[in-house]
Amino acid sequence: MPTGTFDGTFSHHTARANGVRMHYVMGGEAGGAGDPVILLHGWTQTWRGWRKVMPLLAERHTVIAPDLRGMGDSEKPLGGYDGLTVAEDVRQLVLGLGFASFHLVGHDIGGWAAYPLAASHPEAVRTLALVDSLPPGLGFDELSVTEEMPLWHTGFHTARDVAEMLVSGKEREYLSHFYRTYSYDPAAIGEEDVDEYVTRYSAPGGLRGGFEHYRTFFQSVRQNRELAGRGKLGMPVLALGGDHSVGEGALWATQGFAEDVRGGAVERCRALRPGRTPPRPRRAPARLFR
Repeated sequence: MPTGTFDGTFSHHTARANGVRMHYVMGGEAGGAGDPVILLHGWTQTWRGWRKVMPLLAERHTVIAPDLRGMGDSEKPLGGYDGLTVAEDVRQLVLGLGFASFHLVGHDIGGWAAYPLAASHPEAVRTLALVDSLPPGLGFDELSVTEEMPLWHTGFHTARDVAEMLVSGKEREYLSHFYRTYSYDPAAIGEEDVDEYVTRYSAPGGLRGGFEHYRTFFQSVRQNRELAGRGKLGMPVLALGGDHSVGEGALWATQGFAEDVRGGAVERCRALRPGRTPPRPRRAPARLFR
């Protein structure tokens, strides 16, 4: 049932998918007649990370932005945070809404679910867009933990219970560190947005739900390499990286597991370390999943 509206176009809903209660925001063209676009958010965010682009997409499409398992207002089960399981959450949610195929967009860890969904159900995914997102085992490990891009939090979040203990009660300070330090424009995420994110991640199970996506990282690595071994993605793929983040690396890595790829770097976008450009992968993309 709807639980409120956003921009006069979108409404909030909940539904069970893959055994998990999912929260999602939906709206758009002709009350659902437009081609569906599914938007998967990243860590430190919820569906709200898409709210400024959703009205533009809704002019021609039906837009669906769920909170991923464990985050936002979706249920926070103890397990099931590997890429294939989260992908199945999304697939069943969209099928339950009456859409057999759709356009799929994944940002950050949203791409960790978007890739296995596209690889395991290519008949359902018309097009795939990965935004500042490299799937585990297929590029992320090549362009993340380097001198230029020291993503220390990736390992910190895997410290079960310890990470929650150290961050609990300091959610605002912790999340704000990422928004203010690693954004190209520190003012891009306003205080109202920070308030919303802090509220969601401070809720019971909120921190653990977010961290669990990192704790299944190597399980997702094995899944993705097995999927990639079956062959490259055949649908059109757009791979974009912030020029102060993964940059052209998003395109280079994606060419290793998709046939029809376009994209590149987006100017003045997200800085993991201001002013630095990540190195080209040390290995050719085609070898990333061997």
